[in-house]
Amino acid sequence: MLRTVTAVLIDGVAPFEFGVLCEVFGINRSEDGVPPIEFRVCGLEAGAPVRTSVGVPIIPPLGLDALDGADLVAVPATTIRDGYPPAVLEALRGANRGGSTLLSECSGAFVLGAAGLLDDRSCTTHWRHADQFAARFPRANLNPDVLFVDDGDIVTSAGTASGIDACLHVVRRELGSAAATAIARRMVVPPQRDGGQRQYVDIPIPQCTSDSLQPVLTWMLEHITEEHTVAALAHQARMSERSFARHFVAETGTTPHKWLSTQRVLHARRLLELTGMSVDEIARECGFGSAALLRHHFQRMVGVAPKDYRRTFASQGA
Repeated sequence: MLRTVTAVLIDGVAPFEFGVLCEVFGINRSEDGVPPIEFRVCGLEAGAPVRTSVGVPIIPPLGLDALDGADLVAVPATTIRDGYPPAVLEALRGANRGGSTLLSECSGAFVLGAAGLLDDRSCTTHWRHADQFAARFPRANLNPDVLFVDDGDIVTSAGTASGIDACLHVVRRELGSAAATAIARRMVVPPQRDGGQRQYVDIPIPQCTSDSLQPVLTWMLEHITEEHTVAALAHQARMSERSFARHFVAETGTTPHKWLSTQRVLHARRLLELTGMSVDEIARECGFGSAALLRHHFQRMVGVAPKDYRRTFASQGA
């Protein structure tokens, strides 16, 4: 059951993510059939101002003893730094030992990681911080492609709005779908989103480390709808097949087939965002040949189906 929720604030806390906790757990929704939740806000010291990431202070009314007996302890996003208050880390470990479920939003996962609570646990954080997180906490089983991870007594969410997804998931898990739907309706958000973080990630375009293959890459993009064999590309580059394949991997970090598939998906993303072309038309325009092949590569690389991506990112003009 979810009767008591404690939000832990430290310097650098992000107001939006803290606001999500207030909106989901801190407002009395009993008139909508949601069981009442005691919402506590605490800091290192009761009444001591906490600096937010935008400079506006928040004054938590409670100290760290507010974690005692909480069903859920939530850590909103905060600025990433080398260390976090030892008393907060120990309080989080104590809450975990005492049976509380822990929830982090976005970079709040760094706080749980610093407390040693994510070792050998499945978790996530914002995709922009994934490499830094993995380097700092190599024992954590990081999945940077999802909106949130439920690992039982520890729930971690990805960037910003995915904190809403994780909070509503906890409500659904502990209080039922009706309660989660009621809160989501009041917030005017979907009760449950499909897909994962990959649809929001900027897919990096593999670049050459020198300009020896740039003319060939430009030619491939100009003929993106055509099929290209290594032999034909090697001829275009005036190299042997073996030499071309070796140079291509060395300069782009990938194979010609994978490089071209990435460019086709990037082109498809632009067309889905900016045009009203059908998926079949886009598949032909990008060189995939069929909508089925486009869906396969798009789902694998972006994490959602083309139509779902368009629903989220298409411009009004399209």
